[in-house]
Amino acid sequence: MTTTRFNALKADAHWQTVWDERQTFAADTTSDRPRAYVLEMFPYPSGRIHMGHVRNYTMGDVLARYRRMTGHAVLHPMGWDAFGMPAENAAMEKGVHPGNWTRANIQTMKAQLKRLGFALDWSRELATCEPDYYGHEQALFLDLFAAGLVYRKESSVNWDPVDMTVLANEQVIDGRGWRSGAVVEKRKLSQWFLKITDFADELIEGLGGLDHWPDKVKLMQENWIGRSRGLRFRFEIATGGEVEVFTTRPDTIFGASFVAVAADHPIARAVAERSPEAAAFVERCKQGGTTAAELETQEKQGFDTGLRARHPLDPSWELPVYIANFVLMEYGTGAVFGVPAHDQRDLDFARKYDLPVKRVVSDGAEDGPVFVGDTAFTGAGTIVNSHFLDGMDIEEAKRAVVDRAEAGGWGTGSTVYRLRDWGVSRQRYWGTPIPIVHCPSCGPVAVPKDQLPIVLPEDVSFAVPGNPLDRHPTWKHVACPACDEPAVRETDTLDTFVDSSWYFIRFASQPDDKPFDRAEAERWLPVGQYIGGVEHAILHLLYARFWTRALKHIGKLDVAEPFAGLFTQGMVTHETYKSADGRWLSPDDVANGVETATGDAVTVGRIEKMSKSKKNVIDPEPIVDQYGADAVRWFMLSDSPPERDLEWSENGIEGAWRFVQRLWRLVGQADAADGDDLALRKLAHRTTAGVADAIEGLQFNKAVALLYTLAAAVEKATPSRDRTDAAATLLRLAAPMVPHLAEEAWAAAGNDGLIADAAWPMIDPAMLVDDEVTVAVQVNGKLRDTLLLPKGIAREEAEAAALASEKVVRALDGKAPRKVIVVPDRLVNLVA
Repeated sequence: MTTTRFNALKADAHWQTVWDERQTFAADTTSDRPRAYVLEMFPYPSGRIHMGHVRNYTMGDVLARYRRMTGHAVLHPMGWDAFGMPAENAAMEKGVHPGNWTRANIQTMKAQLKRLGFALDWSRELATCEPDYYGHEQALFLDLFAAGLVYRKESSVNWDPVDMTVLANEQVIDGRGWRSGAVVEKRKLSQWFLKITDFADELIEGLGGLDHWPDKVKLMQENWIGRSRGLRFRFEIATGGEVEVFTTRPDTIFGASFVAVAADHPIARAVAERSPEAAAFVERCKQGGTTAAELETQEKQGFDTGLRARHPLDPSWELPVYIANFVLMEYGTGAVFGVPAHDQRDLDFARKYDLPVKRVVSDGAEDGPVFVGDTAFTGAGTIVNSHFLDGMDIEEAKRAVVDRAEAGGWGTGSTVYRLRDWGVSRQRYWGTPIPIVHCPSCGPVAVPKDQLPIVLPEDVSFAVPGNPLDRHPTWKHVACPACDEPAVRETDTLDTFVDSSWYFIRFASQPDDKPFDRAEAERWLPVGQYIGGVEHAILHLLYARFWTRALKHIGKLDVAEPFAGLFTQGMVTHETYKSADGRWLSPDDVANGVETATGDAVTVGRIEKMSKSKKNVIDPEPIVDQYGADAVRWFMLSDSPPERDLEWSENGIEGAWRFVQRLWRLVGQADAADGDDLALRKLAHRTTAGVADAIEGLQFNKAVALLYTLAAAVEKATPSRDRTDAAATLLRLAAPMVPHLAEEAWAAAGNDGLIADAAWPMIDPAMLVDDEVTVAVQVNGKLRDTLLLPKGIAREEAEAAALASEKVVRALDGKAPRKVIVVPDRLVNLVA
């Protein structure tokens, strides 16, 4: 029996070297075994991995190792989502080149990941910032451009006039640029777009076939696409002209109180030309948000144009027309009609400007026309105060209004989508150059593919705000590919979501001369199991689904859905700490409730997701140094269901380390005793089946619990052949979770090869059949004993076994039972 302690650091380093040298986890493209593609969302190379990375990749690693053991050819790759603003921010703050900063971070994080022993195919490693990746992305962009799925148009953006760049909505804080503090403006810029809206119906309908996706993610995507059936109709303006609106609630048309148009709607522009007050209001609107989500949260403001719109069902009824800051030109028609009683945004607006609020839907409690209160009624009900619609339910009324509009020629029923086309232009350096040349004569011209990749210039400066590509003296100046006259390159770069919309395809196939080989990619795709955070539920996953469908549409790939299975893991959390003067403190700065540097008491805050901003992060490296990779992996798998948040604790990691040592002692037993232990043999087979089911279902904490139970049974069992076999089974079942210990014990036992290449233990179906049952024995209704009896035992035999029990004999105290009640395979009740 092994009595030495498991030397984790020595075993970690040794077996990681062996796996590297033997290329153990390189995907076998020639194998005829069934294929399994396991993938975790690739990381941004920020500098160091964190415990969230560890948890995510440990889950995928267990599944990938298990798939190998169950006879699959496995693809389990890793790469880096390496473009984006943080690298440019570092360039400005630290005076380094974004590429140097990014590549140094990649090397650091790769070394950290390797220390955890993940079964990754590093031969397929890619970084999206390298020309051998983004050059192929440029080729795919041109394929979509040629197919008419890429176009350019003017679009509203958040513009920082100091940094001279477009800002994402998240970078606008209280109307100001997050870095410069300048008041952000709305500007119209020419932007490149991908026609994701062409695939809106497909993207919704495809969700129905994603049986192995979380329902919440599918619902989030469906809501984001936002397909709705409604009515597009026109209000006549009393002084001439008309305004077109779209509504999903035509049933509420008799509750209309006002019409509102966007600040850049033609009506608003016309009013602003003759009214300085209107022009000033329009300018203020340009400092607001640019998305529907952002507009929902800002204060609702309007400007009465003086125009009046005639109600289509009653021309004598006129509604005021406002310019409103909550209406976007890019959504619908750029104009809406307000029904305050039944829409919270409209109600807030109506209360502010003292507009009528008329009830037209009632739940039966109130049906008067005057609506009171500050909370709109948005539930189901019956139509009231609406002329010919009264008494109808909502859906019936919708159909009736659409029919009336189409018959009268003032509107048509139509389907609209919340989803907008995907704007992919970014005014920054560190991204994929868009492969378009702008020619004064020819307009936008595609760069010939034999000139790809268009490589970013290295000699750039970030000393001046704005995009360095605009200022580069030579890079952007080229001859037009069509007419050979002087032209300029597109200096915008692609949104980094484009980079992550096809990386999983490049992992599957990596030829030098094209983005991927179709046949080879299709042998691996779709990804069997994709694992990542729910924060990517909409944009990344939706864009990847669109990109894959677009490639199918143009004949590049015969795969529609990129990810057959999706799992969204919970976050890793930790307490937060603040110093006496309000600074965030890291766990390393705190001991026994005080700040170690000052001795001052600290304030212990909420348990929250680990984040650098709140400093409640735990660096995995020192933890691995102290406890070894296997203890860290075991803790990440064992403490809570993987879809829930996991709170990091010192007690938890210490408990995991103790179990690793306990497991090492157990699987190192070398007894060669004879004899059988049928109960232990059955438990080993049942545990094998249970752990397999748990890993297949990504219920890793359940697998861990089953291994604890088997380990305890092996410890308690007397020496026998079955005990030796159960210990060997325990080792193979635990191998995907604690691979370094497993390899060390496997080699110490004299086995050939690696346990990473070993097969999953065989299961004897006969061992899974319950042929014994636990029967409760009661005397006068009180439990006195439990007996393990053969399943289906005869009533007389069950009664005899109960009467033979010493505990029952003592309870009867010499009395003969007057009555015996037997419930087969469950209960014997003796009435004395």
